[in-house]
Amino acid sequence: MNDNANPAGFLNIPVPKDLDLKKAINDLKKEKNAVILAHYYQQGDIQDIADFVGDSLALAQWASKTTADIIVLCGVHFMGETAKILCPDKRVFVPDLNAGCSLADSCKADDFEKFIKEHPGYVVISYVNTTAAVKALTDVVVTSTNARQIVESFPSETPIIFGPDRNLGNYTNSITGRNMLLWDGACHVHEQFSLEKIIELKKEHPDALVLAHPECKSPILKLADHIGSTAALLNFATKSPNKKFIVATESGILHEMQKKNPDKIFIPAPPNDSTCACNECSYMRLNTMEKLYNCLKYEIPEIFVDEEIREKAVKPIQKMLEISEKLGL
Repeated sequence: MNDNANPAGFLNIPVPKDLDLKKAINDLKKEKNAVILAHYYQQGDIQDIADFVGDSLALAQWASKTTADIIVLCGVHFMGETAKILCPDKRVFVPDLNAGCSLADSCKADDFEKFIKEHPGYVVISYVNTTAAVKALTDVVVTSTNARQIVESFPSETPIIFGPDRNLGNYTNSITGRNMLLWDGACHVHEQFSLEKIIELKKEHPDALVLAHPECKSPILKLADHIGSTAALLNFATKSPNKKFIVATESGILHEMQKKNPDKIFIPAPPNDSTCACNECSYMRLNTMEKLYNCLKYEIPEIFVDEEIREKAVKPIQKMLEISEKLGL
């Protein structure tokens, strides 16, 4: 590892203050045949410089098809792992290895494997927000975009374990009529939305529609006018004739919503913490333009996945991509 590599998980070299970061990043990208993929939850300047911005399903689809030699995944660690699993012949980097995921952390592979063994005969469906080791224990991966359709692709009598997000699992059970056995995990961002504050916002803005991600708790979803993945919420807001929305998901999505709909108003749903007006993922925000520049310039930190795990984990991801393509998702 480079002597200047910070053990915290990113390259700790100061970037000149007068450097045109946007130009420098674009120059490095062309020089190294690199592609920058960014999640909707990244800060706005990273979304703007990315070659592609999307949700977890779209990022996986894009990574699987790219001809670039280098993939820089501006998101969190499991997204980088997913790209590496799909593209073992390419080098995959993330600007900060500390960009983890509370949901993925709530499901350790050893614990999940024990849970599966305690329930033999179950099909195992795992949310994409998991480590490569958990994916390797899985029959098929899902995202919030395709969870319903993939669950419904199995016969109704099929016993299913769904992990790790209990909120997405409960929501999927409610709209499919299934009774999947759920792992007890959750995303800290979507768990923190305040029902009371959203109700107050609705009183202040009675003409606003509430948009919610299915990782939110059930009371928030019951209040919502539309429930969907980040991409689905963006599409709904863009197509809707309504002009005002209260958005209950990580506030990074508001950047793209506003870009696509400059004439509309988007209000971030607040968390329980009274000091915050919006709800941000601290892991997603670890990535910065400076770290992105250093990542491209020095090609570190890199994502590696054990080959035995990769060979097992790629199968449920490919199955997800195949089903999604078949269904036109």
